[in-house]
Amino acid sequence: MDSPVRLHWLDPRNPHQPFPPAHLAMREPNGLLAIGGDLSVTRLLRAYAQGIFPWYNPDEPILWWCPDPRAVLIPADLHVSRSLRRTLRRADYAVTMDRDFDGVLAACAAPRGNSRGTWLGDDMRHAYRQLYERGHAHSVEVWRAGVLVGGLYGVALGRIFFGESMFSRIDDGSKIALYWLCRQLENWAFDLIDCQVSSAHLRSLGAIELPRSDFLRRLALAQDGGRLPSRWHFEIERPADPAHLPP
Repeated sequence: MDSPVRLHWLDPRNPHQPFPPAHLAMREPNGLLAIGGDLSVTRLLRAYAQGIFPWYNPDEPILWWCPDPRAVLIPADLHVSRSLRRTLRRADYAVTMDRDFDGVLAACAAPRGNSRGTWLGDDMRHAYRQLYERGHAHSVEVWRAGVLVGGLYGVALGRIFFGESMFSRIDDGSKIALYWLCRQLENWAFDLIDCQVSSAHLRSLGAIELPRSDFLRRLALAQDGGRLPSRWHFEIERPADPAHLPP
């Protein structure tokens, strides 16, 4: 008989407390590794450096995860469907980086479909805002006629971009943001985008699954290089018609 898995508790007063090794994560629910702690910049950066991320509902304690396998997207391997390619060619939009992080965060936090709630509570939004202020978190915005119609945000560490959430207010709004993010990350020689847990939607975009051990090995190798914490701006040609940008 397997011995019961003991969930590791983190002290909220000690952001430097080490996380347990990833191989101690639970199998069910897949990847649950620790509970508690806080969402300080120090703890979050330590977590991401070890392939660990927070995910929980606002009425729950903080839960920390490192699932096996891990969904990732290689920027050069993004699958572009015919319909998305037509949308990209029309270029009836503009894309920016780090221009409206708060707007992207709020849109990602808004309830979707029949859901009234959101996993992205006020404390999580505050935490990612702090990472943004320090140049670790970034957003991609899609604009049409001055209105924010799509976007995504995530955290950069070394040559890895940890995708957190995306949203669309028009057809393919989030895919447009992802496409241009992938092109820029490819230009900057980023290794991969962490997508956390696989889904049919992610697989349709070209995401693959890596064993956790392989993901953590690539993460360790990608710690060096990348970009220093700062505001991001596109350095490639992309749709930037001022008529579509906000005042």
